[in-house]
Amino acid sequence: MSHPSLKEIGEQLESPNSRDRMIALASLRQVAPDEAVPLIKKVLNDENLQIRSMAVFALGVKPTEECFPILAKLLETDPDYGIRADAAGALGYLADIRGFEPLVRAFYEDTDWLVRFSAAVSLGNLKDPRAFDVLMRALDGPEVVLQQAAIAALGEIKAVESVDKILRFAQSEDWLVRQRLAEALGHLKSDKSISALNYLEKDSHPQVSAAATISLKRLAENK
Repeated sequence: MSHPSLKEIGEQLESPNSRDRMIALASLRQVAPDEAVPLIKKVLNDENLQIRSMAVFALGVKPTEECFPILAKLLETDPDYGIRADAAGALGYLADIRGFEPLVRAFYEDTDWLVRFSAAVSLGNLKDPRAFDVLMRALDGPEVVLQQAAIAALGEIKAVESVDKILRFAQSEDWLVRQRLAEALGHLKSDKSISALNYLEKDSHPQVSAAATISLKRLAENK
C-alpha cells in the first residue's frame, strides 16, 4: 500500500470530516519533520479538540526550529487545560533545554493539576539538574499524581541527594507512588536505595515488587 503524497495529506487536513483530518495527521508519522510541521500547523487551531491534541503531540516528535516557540506559547496562553498539558508533554519529548523555563513557570503558576503534572514529567525528560528544587516542592504538595511525577523525574535527573526525602514514600498507600519510587531508586545509587529496594521487592503489589527487582539488577550492573 503506497503512502499518500504531501499534497494529498494537505488536502485531507482541510477536509470538513474530522475523521479524515485525524487520518491525515496520523499519516505524517512517516514524513520528515521539515515537511510535516507546516502541515501540522494547519490543524493546531482545529475545532476538534482531539485533533488539536494530536497536532500538539506531533510537534514534540517532529523537532524543527518552529516547534519550540509554538509549544511554549501554547503552554503559556492556551485557554484549554488539556492543550496546555499536551504542550508541556510535547516540550519534554522535544528535549530542548529552552523548555526548562516555561515548564517551571507552568508548574508554579498553572491552576490545573494536569498541566503541572505534565510539566513535572517533562522536567524529568529534560534531565536538567536545575529542576531539583521544583521537584522537591512537588513532593510536599497534596496531589498524589504530582508526587508520582516528581519521584520519577528525580530519578531521571539522577538526583541522589533526594534519596532521604523520597524514601518516606515507601510507606505510601498508593501503589503507583511506591512503583515510581522503586523505578526511581534504580537511578539513584546509594546504600539507602539498595536497602529500600530490598524492602520494596517484598511489596504486596506485584508491579511494585517487579519494579524493585529490575532496579536492584540495574544498580548491580552499574557498579
